[in-house]
Amino acid sequence: MDVLTAKKEVIAAGERLVEAGLIARTWGNVSCRVDDKTFVITPSGKPYIGLTPDDIVEVAIDSLEWSGDVKPSSEKGIHAEVYKRYSDANFVIHTHQKTASAISVLKSGINTLTGENKDVIGDNILLASYGLPGTKKLRKGVTAALAGSPSKATVMAHHGALCFGRDADEAFMVADTLEKACAEYILDAAKAAIGKAAGDLDTFCAQIVSKLAGTEKSLDIDKSMIYNSECDRASGKIILTNLADGAKISMDMSTGAADTQLADTAEAHRSIYLAAPAMNYIIHNVDKETVGASILGKTMKPLLDDFSQICGTKVRVAKTPAACGKKIKGKNAVILKDKGALCCGKNEGDAEAVNMIMSKASLALLTTKVLDGAKPINPLEAFLMRFIYLKKYSKQAEK
Repeated sequence: MDVLTAKKEVIAAGERLVEAGLIARTWGNVSCRVDDKTFVITPSGKPYIGLTPDDIVEVAIDSLEWSGDVKPSSEKGIHAEVYKRYSDANFVIHTHQKTASAISVLKSGINTLTGENKDVIGDNILLASYGLPGTKKLRKGVTAALAGSPSKATVMAHHGALCFGRDADEAFMVADTLEKACAEYILDAAKAAIGKAAGDLDTFCAQIVSKLAGTEKSLDIDKSMIYNSECDRASGKIILTNLADGAKISMDMSTGAADTQLADTAEAHRSIYLAAPAMNYIIHNVDKETVGASILGKTMKPLLDDFSQICGTKVRVAKTPAACGKKIKGKNAVILKDKGALCCGKNEGDAEAVNMIMSKASLALLTTKVLDGAKPINPLEAFLMRFIYLKKYSKQAEK
């Protein structure tokens, strides 16, 4: 395949994966083999939407050497390992997809696949040992997992998934099937632990939270009492958007006065904006898994790398809306007891990234309650990832 065609295929695949929700913003990476010596890969720290062929970097498979002003993904090494080991692999995608990420926080992968899952992926899904993103340790763990199984998908501990195929379509099918296989694995484990089947992951979340709480719990939230918001600091106004009907309400940041009666959750937004001047947008996450985690009412520690990077080294629980400001400091999210989480950012895109990761991290947390989960990421490593992200990758994403 010529280089330009390979670059265009990487761009198209990235856009397709974003549309499918398997990757977002700058997370993960995509590559395509050019020949037996080189491949092309997405750049470091740039969003998938809007990439041009000039952004896609050609890399040597054996030496990982590259040239030019654009830096390739820091995970280029794990792509190279696939191309070295499998001569028929021509396309690789590394995703941070939701359900596979939940499996990545366990102590082992999925030992046996059956039916369509086996036909597409292979016999099993091995769990690669943990290493910080972009490090030789991560690459070593992936290399060992690839050697241990001929399957086309590997889950990386606390991180995400690596999927490959003969072409972009097959690699995409592997990633999509991986989500299905991981969901089935979680639901089967829950049935054994709880004693009754859950038809989907939302039901699983409700069942496991109810079991842990010792009483029946609903994860449904009255959305008429919930808002997203944007802060206009120049005018001192907060514009709240009601999740139920989309109505927009103006609130004075200093006094809390509004042009209509507000639910008490509005005070959570005001307290955050007052305490965190860098935050200008908040999404109130009421996804079932996040509400479930909020009912458990415990500080969330990082089970996933991107949680450390984008949400913070831990996310605290506020028992009242007014306490959210105190609990948000230094982080990008706060859990509101029994009511989900407020996900914050400098702009809507940043807040949406936090929102997605809170849902994923909450599912991972609940999964560990029925399967043998690993310990959270080492606090020092979590701090390091957060520091590097804030100083480097978040700024690259803004360019």
